[in-house]
Amino acid sequence: MTSFINWFMNTIGRFISPELSVFLVSMLPLIELRGGIIVARLLNMDMWRAIFFCVLGNILPIPFILFFIKKIFHWMANHHMGGIVDKMMQKAHKNREKIERYGFWGLALFVGIPLPGTGAWTGSLVAAVFDMDLKKASLSILIGIVMATIIMTSISYGVFHF
Repeated sequence: MTSFINWFMNTIGRFISPELSVFLVSMLPLIELRGGIIVARLLNMDMWRAIFFCVLGNILPIPFILFFIKKIFHWMANHHMGGIVDKMMQKAHKNREKIERYGFWGLALFVGIPLPGTGAWTGSLVAAVFDMDLKKASLSILIGIVMATIIMTSISYGVFHF
């Protein structure tokens, strides 16, 4: 993630506003809000402004994943991209047991604890692929995003020093 952030800031980030940079990085799968907060801090963005653009960028893809990922996977499988679909389904299956064991709060923790392979994108993928109730999944993912925001902001803006 660090090498991507460095690349982004030295290429694309030079030509767009800090707010748009943070928003776009927060939308990316695997990087998401975790990377957005780091970019915001590196750009010396005000903490509350950073939180706004990170959360907005992280939330925006979620409804599309929840509502359309199965149709997108079906289309991809029919257009010679079955290998990509298989890898994404394996990732969803790998995380299914953890999330199902603890239900609503399991999904929230999965999204909220900022570790590699977790986050709103993967949580939404698992929720959609395994037909979780959309209202409960959406609320759970939102709670997870709030948790990740608190953790990453605390670390990046100096509440906790590691």
